[in-house]
Amino acid sequence: MKIIVVGSSHGGFETVQESLLDYPDATIQWYEQGDFLSFLSCGMQLYLEGTVKNVDDVSYATPEGMRAKGVDVRLQQAITAINADQHTVQVKDLKNNTTREESYDKLVLSVGAVPFELPVAGRDLANVYAMRGRDWAIKLKAKTVDPTVKNVVVIGSGYIGIEAAEVFAKAGKNVTVVDVLPRLLSLYLDQEFTDELTTEMQAHNIYPAVGQSVKEYRGADGKVTKVVTDQAEYDADLVIEAAGIRPNTAWLKDVLDLDRSGRIKINEYLQTSQPDIFAVGDATVVKYAPIGEEIPIALATNARRQGRYAAKNLVTADQPVPAVSGSSALSVFDYHFASTGIKEGTADKSGVKTQSVVVTETYRPHFVPADENPEVKFKLTFDPETGRILGAQIMSKADVTANINAISLAIQGKMTVDDLAYADFFFQPGFDRPWNIMNVAAQKAQRLMH
Repeated sequence: MKIIVVGSSHGGFETVQESLLDYPDATIQWYEQGDFLSFLSCGMQLYLEGTVKNVDDVSYATPEGMRAKGVDVRLQQAITAINADQHTVQVKDLKNNTTREESYDKLVLSVGAVPFELPVAGRDLANVYAMRGRDWAIKLKAKTVDPTVKNVVVIGSGYIGIEAAEVFAKAGKNVTVVDVLPRLLSLYLDQEFTDELTTEMQAHNIYPAVGQSVKEYRGADGKVTKVVTDQAEYDADLVIEAAGIRPNTAWLKDVLDLDRSGRIKINEYLQTSQPDIFAVGDATVVKYAPIGEEIPIALATNARRQGRYAAKNLVTADQPVPAVSGSSALSVFDYHFASTGIKEGTADKSGVKTQSVVVTETYRPHFVPADENPEVKFKLTFDPETGRILGAQIMSKADVTANINAISLAIQGKMTVDDLAYADFFFQPGFDRPWNIMNVAAQKAQRLMH
């Protein structure tokens, strides 16, 4: 069996890993159109801030290591067309500018997504950057130490935008974050959390320009100098666009069924509309456990899970990929937060009724000194009629983010606040309180319901 895997990020990497385990006699060809294998964009902030010194270390695998395992790794080679009837792909060698055909028995597409480019005047000016991929990481690193860059404007306040803002604030730049949404990080956290985080960011020279739409970029001598919104103008020596992504699928529209957003339609086994072609990653949707419907959630964890299940289903499609809760986490200066499932701010979009409780406790018992005992804020969201757990958020200057993994399991297992209220969690004063904050929140929810 000959397996072709297209794309070397999260989904493609995991497809190859599982294929090596499940089909040791298969021929595996792995294609990456860039000149570097499996760059991990999630690790870009660590590189830009200097925690990771070598950009090439921000990777899952090396060509040499994968070839040693028997994988035929092809760098700087792009799949430009698919003939599904003939089970062939057209390959363009970007280094030599040649084209050839390759046959496949099974084809897995991990084509990912590309940064959304704002359709505004001035995008062609110099110093308008993105924050995705190794090439941009190298360019951004240079800008952190460029003395001519004093004012940085970040477009978008999702995880990527906030990571970019923190990087350049720590590098001593004046940073403005522009977003059409009313709050920074509003897709991930409710207002109790974002208000506190916004105050923290302002204290570190990050200005929130929320509820504003970008109208144009202005420049001088071919370089960007200002970002103009519908409300104000902001000086900019560097603009970083982090206003979302779009699926990299335009070239597939005549081959596979795509949805209205351009994402590849797949079934629960990751199969596309064409036999023997599978798709994983940001160009697809996932089943969202809180509501049981398919929605787009572009997270590395989802792509990796899909990659494993695509490989498992290559020969016999009998293992449906599990539903996910949409769990994620981030640090913003001294704060660490995580969220999963439905938030109050996204409940209307999900079409479900919710109720929530908020608990603020110290990290450890009260006798532990305050400088070693920061506050923890936890919000539990549930169905007010059945008590089923639908989501949660947590934040502290202590790293308590792993609690969200337990809530993610509770969502997937359709547990209720009654199940969580007295669930068994360990206690040791160096780590926790006698009742875990998840217990306390569920007990509070019980009283609210009953």
